[in-house]
Amino acid sequence: MPAKKQSQTANPPQEAVAPRAETPPRIIKPEPEKTLFSWRAPVRPFKRRDKEFWITAVVMACIFGFILFLIEGVMPVILIISIVFLFYVLSTVEPEKTDYKITNKGVKIADGTTSWELLTRYWFSKRYNSKLVIFEMITLPGRLELVIHEKDKESLKKQLNKFVLEEEVPPSNLDRTANWFSKKFPGNK
Repeated sequence: MPAKKQSQTANPPQEAVAPRAETPPRIIKPEPEKTLFSWRAPVRPFKRRDKEFWITAVVMACIFGFILFLIEGVMPVILIISIVFLFYVLSTVEPEKTDYKITNKGVKIADGTTSWELLTRYWFSKRYNSKLVIFEMITLPGRLELVIHEKDKESLKKQLNKFVLEEEVPPSNLDRTANWFSKKFPGNK
């Protein structure tokens, strides 16, 4: 039986196929990086804090640290002290200025480049009297925030629209909570 099935399903006659002309391999030349827009600005927004702010911050840190000391021990207190110290240093030392560039390959900050493939959208914001352009990223940390000058906003927007969608992300619960606390804290009005 099996022999008959094989004979019934014999190979059909091959049709004549015209030989294809081989296409030459395409050589893709890498496009050189071109600077489309550049500016020089501080690396982060900055605001000096007054004495009232620091007194309130230290008193709140001491109360919270004492409660955590009673519950958990000394490690959470060390963490709170280090966070207050970091915040103090960031609020008293002015940020250095760096060069920012928008290129055809991505966003260049000093010597590092963030590719356009990692950026999904952007929007403008303001913090501590500094204008910011914020990019949403598909990798950690999730956002890239650059300080810009107010006069550069329109020309920057024109260049960015070629590569990334302008769309503001609604604030998350963490953002809303941080904004609420910052409004209640003295010196942040």
